[in-house]
Formats: sequence, C-alpha cells, structure tokens
Amino acid sequence: MSTLIVDPATYADQLACKLAQFKHDFAAYCLPELGVFPSAPLHYRMRAEFRMWHQDDRVDYAMFDPTEPKKPVILETFGVACEAICDLMPRLRAQLQASDALKRRLFQVNFLATLSGEMLVTLIYHRPLDADWEAAATELTRQLNIGLIGRSRKQKTVLGRDWVEESFELNGRQLRYQQIEGSFSQPNAGVNRQMLGWACQQAASIGGDLVELYCGNGNFTMALAPLFERVLATEVSKSSVAAAQYNLAANQIGNVALVRMSSDEISEALARNRPFERMREINLDSYRFSTLFVDPPRSGLDATTLALAGSFEHILYISCNPQTLRENVAALADTHEISAAAVFDQFPYTHHLECGLLLKRR
Repeated sequence: MSTLIVDPATYADQLACKLAQFKHDFAAYCLPELGVFPSAPLHYRMRAEFRMWHQDDRVDYAMFDPTEPKKPVILETFGVACEAICDLMPRLRAQLQASDALKRRLFQVNFLATLSGEMLVTLIYHRPLDADWEAAATELTRQLNIGLIGRSRKQKTVLGRDWVEESFELNGRQLRYQQIEGSFSQPNAGVNRQMLGWACQQAASIGGDLVELYCGNGNFTMALAPLFERVLATEVSKSSVAAAQYNLAANQIGNVALVRMSSDEISEALARNRPFERMREINLDSYRFSTLFVDPPRSGLDATTLALAGSFEHILYISCNPQTLRENVAALADTHEISAAAVFDQFPYTHHLECGLLLKRR
C-alpha cells in the first residue's frame, strides 16, 4: 500500500479543487445544482492493507512512498482507517510480535471492518500454514475477538467465516450486507450511505421496473428495490452473486430477479437477439422497464451497453471515473439530458472522485 499525505486542515481546499474540476469538465452539459457529499476527514476507510516489515526480530506495519519504493514507512496506526481498525492495529501487532508461529514470513495484513462492529483480518504468508500456525491463530481470534483468514500460495485457512455482515440504517430501514473477504465492497462506509440516500431520492418518484447492471453484492439493489415494482439485477462475479443472494434474503426483498450475466449478454437478452438458459424463468415481456441503474468499472459503459442505455427513459449512473462518465454522457447527449448531479468524496486526499447523475430522455 502506498503512503498517503493526510492533513485534515487541507481537506476542504482539496475537495473544492475536485469540485471545480468536475464542474469544468461538465460545463457543456448544463449541470443542475450539484449535490456535494464530503467524507469525514479522518477514520473513513473500512478496509486497509499493509505490508509487514521484518527488521531483526521485530515486525511492523509498513507502507511505501512511490518515489522511494524500497524504503518502508513504519506505521503504528493509520489515521484514515476507521477507529476500529486503528484500535486493533497495535494490539494485533503485539500478538504477532510475541508469536514466532504467527509472524514468521508474514508478508501482509488486511483489515475489513463494518459499521456493525464486525472485524475480519487476513494474514498473508510466504510459507505454508501448518498446525502450529493454526493453533496460534485460533488463540489470536479468541483474544482479539476477530475473524481470521490465513493465506499462502494455494492455501486458504478460515477460522470462523470468510465474510462479515454490515448493517446500517437508511431511510428508516435497517439494511444488511454480506461482505466477502477479497470481494469488492465500498471502502468509505459513511459516503456510501450518502450515495445510497441520493440514489433513492432520485428514484423515489419514477416507479415502474428497474434494470441494474454491475450490481456486485447488491449494495444499491437493497436500497433501491422497494422504490420499484420489480428489479432485474445482473452481475458476473460468482462470489458477488452469492453475496447478493444472501443479502436479498437477509433484507427480505422479494421483487428482485438476480442473474449472472455480463452487460453485453443482458443487452442481447433485452434486445431479444438470443435466448439465455440463465433467464429461462424470467419473462422479459412482463416487465415495464422505466429505469437503468449502472455503477460500472472505471472504463465506463462500452458501446453495446450505451446503446442499451439509450433506450431507457431514465438512467441513474454512479461513476468512479468522471472522465469516462463525461464520455458516456456525450454519447447519450442526443437522447438524454442531466436532471440531477452529485459528487461523493469516497477517497479524500487523492484525485479520485465518485459522482452520480440522473439522465432523463429529452
């Protein structure tokens, strides 16, 4: 993990620069009043990864400056990590330091925390994990009250379970999410809740049925589903689909059909170009789709998905890359205009900016 210069005194100015750049980039598209959702300046990350630096008989958390990639920056704590991770870091290091079975050839430590108070730690090694390691690791989970995974080449040992359950309140509902180790989850939980709230606000008066692409573990699906009659959600990752199915059951949501399909495949299915066995129980003709929701990778929407998007009355678009978002908006400009816009500062002290648009057919 690379070093990050963190100074809360500069946060407001840094965010202002991001906003100015976003407004400049989208000046040609008549942006409506921009919703701005800042992050907490400290303790906002629910995930953190650290190299472990061995010096003499000591082991420490370390990060690296890209300008000096071989020189470690030794850490006692990490101010951008949530308070639960910051509290655990020194206690875990002390336990690792005291146990040769746990620290020997330990390469990396990953933390995954939740607002609900759960914690999962992954220890990654450059050696096989044996019975001595498992005995020491089992005692570690008992002392620190954490979930633990040990990883080495072609080996994964899970003590407890390899996922945490997040839970928080949104618009009077308590939402629950399974977050699997190694799978994507939103790192900034506070800003994620703001993103979900904004998306729900935009969708509240639309009605009809929803198509969601790239649904992941159902982060937005769980929040948006009650606002639509029915939802057809798609995702390609097996682990994310499994988590989304768990989350649908945990949140008692019954109006979502979830299929493991790529955006290209669902585009073909919706265009009736060819049948898919995975959709044999879904009657597409019974849906009345009003809205497309997308939260794509940094590359944005490809040409096939853009063509699909152009057929919808409403497009609710969450983006982690304003540049590809602008390109996609330009491609849709003849048919759709921006009716709502917001930015969400998921990653303070970096150039990254999450953003959201509601596009409506002209």
